Amino acid sequence: MIKTTLLSLLFIGCIACNSKKETAQKTPRFTAEQAQLIMAADSVTPMRVFKITKKSDSLLLRTPSERVIVDPNDTILKNLIDRMYATVRDSLSLGAGIAAPQVGVLKNIAWVQRFDKEGFPFEVIINPVIKQYSKKKQDCPEGCLSIPGRRDTLSTRAYAILVEYDKPDATHEIEMVEDFTAVVFQHEIDHLNGILYLDHLKQEVKDAEGLMTLDSLSN
Repeated sequence: MIKTTLLSLLFIGCIACNSKKETAQKTPRFTAEQAQLIMAADSVTPMRVFKITKKSDSLLLRTPSERVIVDPNDTILKNLIDRMYATVRDSLSLGAGIAAPQVGVLKNIAWVQRFDKEGFPFEVIINPVIKQYSKKKQDCPEGCLSIPGRRDTLSTRAYAILVEYDKPDATHEIEMVEDFTAVVFQHEIDHLNGILYLDHLKQEVKDAEGLMTLDSLSN
C-alpha cells in the first residue's frame, strides 16, 4: 500500500514537472512586437530611450516587467542585451545603467556599472531581486536617462543590499553590493518594477513635510 502510494506521488510529480516544462516551452520569450523592436537593427545599434515627457512612454515606464526565460542560445535575448549596452554607452546617453523598460521592452533585464570593481565594468543582470536592505542609508545624487534635465539627491537608498540575479549564461548569482554601486542596482531594479526615482523623492518630501507639521504642533 505504501509502495503504491509513493509510486503514485512520483507519477503525479513527474506529470506536474512535464506540464511546467511544456508550459515554459509554449510561453513565448518575447511578443511579436517586442521581437520586431529588438531585431529591427544589429547588436551595435542603440535603441530609442523612452522618456516620461511622452505620455505613451511614461505609461510603459510605469508598468512592471516580466521575468525572463534565460536561454544562452536565444538570439533575440542576446540582441536585446547587446543593443541595451550600445544604448547606455552611446554618447547621447552615457548612463551608469539602463533597464529594458527604458528601451520599450518589459522584461527583467538591466545593465549596471560596477563602481566596486577595477575598471568600473558594466555587467548585465537578469531577473534581479533584492533580498535584503541594510538599515544604513546614504545620500546620493541621481539622474535618469528617462527623466531628461533633472538630477536630485535621495537620502533613502540603502547603503548595502543583498541581491540575486541570473546571468546570460543561465548561471545564478547572489552577492552583497555596497556604496554607489548599490544605488545603481536599486535604481535599475526600480525600473523593472515600474518605479522611478522621482517616486522616492516625492515620498521623502511628504515625510519631511509631515515631520515639519509635527514639530510645529509640538511647539
